[in-house]
Amino acid sequence: MKYLDYFYDAVLGTLNWTWDSILFNVPWYTNYFWGLIVISLFVWLLEIVFPWRKNQSIFRKDFWLDGFYMFFNFFIFSIVISGVYKCLEVLLLEFNITVKSLAVVDIATIPIWSQLLIFFVFQDFVQWFTHVLLHRFNVLWKFHKVHHSVKEMGFAAHLRYHWMENIFYKPLKILVVMLLGGFEPEQAFIVHFIAITIGHLNHANIKLTYGPLKYVFNNPVMHLYHHAYSLPKGRKYGVNFGISLSLWDYIFKTNYIPEKSGTIELGYSDDSNMPKNFFKQLFYGFKKGD
Repeated sequence: MKYLDYFYDAVLGTLNWTWDSILFNVPWYTNYFWGLIVISLFVWLLEIVFPWRKNQSIFRKDFWLDGFYMFFNFFIFSIVISGVYKCLEVLLLEFNITVKSLAVVDIATIPIWSQLLIFFVFQDFVQWFTHVLLHRFNVLWKFHKVHHSVKEMGFAAHLRYHWMENIFYKPLKILVVMLLGGFEPEQAFIVHFIAITIGHLNHANIKLTYGPLKYVFNNPVMHLYHHAYSLPKGRKYGVNFGISLSLWDYIFKTNYIPEKSGTIELGYSDDSNMPKNFFKQLFYGFKKGD
């Protein structure tokens, strides 16, 4: 019964926090609800004013579906899953496993900006590696197909992904925090907003490469080829796996940018089998043949 209580309290707490965020009753720098909206409107405005693919509609194909995915994955699903994570936390505590018990590096004594930078880079590498696995193993790829079913790129496509990806990524993010001893997650709101902005830009209908910084930061031109329907010879599992940083792709030779027209076909070989309905996509990947 105690686990049910923990589950209920965690879900209620997350729900209340989200509602308080909507009502501006939380510090502005931790208001992820309105932060997501402001960032989305900003990047969408850039798409409208500086479109890369000029024949693409402002309300592109699946615009509203992707918009709903943003709020579902960031808030609705997070509210429900928060209870599960709380129960896991309590269970681990019974085995004396805490956030700091697995620390391999203590970064508590270095400046805050250094802690955030280390957290950002370390977390991004873990996400890059996880992303590679999503493409490499079919049991994971069939869920990741939802994200790759996007046929026209726009900022909201960033958060169009199957809810199972939250299950894959979230524990690894927590592991990063556990390995970095002394790091307080409350300080990570800066990293959070930076990651959202970069992710939105990567999927936006904007032609950005960042010049020499393209070897460090992921960008719309590079990421477009991650979504390409036709993959280069010898790269059947994909290219350009970077999340916020592109440097991992250059280091591990998974980078690929043949040209910059932005007019390539997107998707994958059997994307016609992907359901168009959001609720059907929720259950996609669980049955044989998906």
